[in-house]
Amino acid sequence: MAFKSVFEIVNGVAKITLSGELDAAVAPAFRIDIEKAAAAKVKAVALVMKDLEYMASAGLRALVFAKQKMGTQVEIYMIGLQETVMETITMTGFQNSVTFLDEYEAARIEGA
Repeated sequence: MAFKSVFEIVNGVAKITLSGELDAAVAPAFRIDIEKAAAAKVKAVALVMKDLEYMASAGLRALVFAKQKMGTQVEIYMIGLQETVMETITMTGFQNSVTFLDEYEAARIEGA
């Protein structure tokens, strides 16, 4: 399945919905969304990943870049991860830098 990324800002949160396979060839497109989120000075980033089937190390590097670029004051939520994607994240210890949720919880993420 081809990679697709949909970027939107909802109540001060960058919501990025990812699907397909996030590999080295498409990681630059994902990084552009991360840069848009950083430029918008959002209060959180919500990565909706239930339809993301695979993430290569290049995708993980983009996530690390996001955390570094936005700093500790911006929470990153990873929502609905498939097991294979979760394995990629936990192999590196990055799970300690983000919050995992099964579903998008607007009240929690957006602070409504």
